Amino acid sequence: MIVQIIILIVVIALALVLFFLSVKVVKQYERGVVLRFGRLHATKEPGLRFIIPVVDVMHRVSFRIVTLPIQSQGIISRDNVSVGVSAVAYYRVVDPVKSVLAIEDVGAAIDQIAQTTLRKVIGQHTLDETLAETETLNINIREILDHNTLDWGVEVTLVELKDILLPDSMKRAMARQAEAEREKRAKIINAEGEALAAAALGDASDVMMAHPVALQLRNLQSLVEIGVDKNTVVVFPAPLMSTIAELGTFLAREAEAGSGGATAAPTVPHALPEAV
Repeated sequence: MIVQIIILIVVIALALVLFFLSVKVVKQYERGVVLRFGRLHATKEPGLRFIIPVVDVMHRVSFRIVTLPIQSQGIISRDNVSVGVSAVAYYRVVDPVKSVLAIEDVGAAIDQIAQTTLRKVIGQHTLDETLAETETLNINIREILDHNTLDWGVEVTLVELKDILLPDSMKRAMARQAEAEREKRAKIINAEGEALAAAALGDASDVMMAHPVALQLRNLQSLVEIGVDKNTVVVFPAPLMSTIAELGTFLAREAEAGSGGATAAPTVPHALPEAV
């Protein structure tokens, strides 16, 4: 009787162990790949699933997107510049059967092929292209990875260059180049300003030639501006050209009067105002 009870207890315990070994829970973001005697048997959907203990082996495959950082790679660009480039890749499993049967470790394989692809793509471009066309490089790297990983049941959804490390000498050279570029822009802008100012001065001189009173008004305005500072001595240029013209007219009139033999009294100019 005691032996029968012991046997019953052992049988019950073994049944419980087998029951717990046969019950598997597949989460919503997972799929289960069942191998029976080493051969592909079925794919389990999310939920409570049962397998045959010892006979069946189930591999859980996650369908969530995995973030894969790509370590900084020392790369020589097409123009022989040594740069360090790091990136980040995002991938997810789309075929659980291939991800289990076609490759041993999906994460390690994608990590290695991402590093080699990064070196290959960056090495085919110059430094300026690498810095300016990062979006194109990201697309090229992702397409190459997709071409290789689709046979593993994996899809690379996104690749982004994260950091580009340049040598100190290259940083200084780029800084000098940027400074020279800015100086060139400054000189061009200064020359354009001088050209516009010269054109404006030419237009102003044309207006003053057409309206001589405008020059006198401008002189009076300059005197007012100078007088704001309460200066004791003011040196202001007289309209020299008009003075010379009036003097020439006066001398010509005197010469004509002298050649006529008439003794004329010298013309007395207008009396100058007395100094105050």
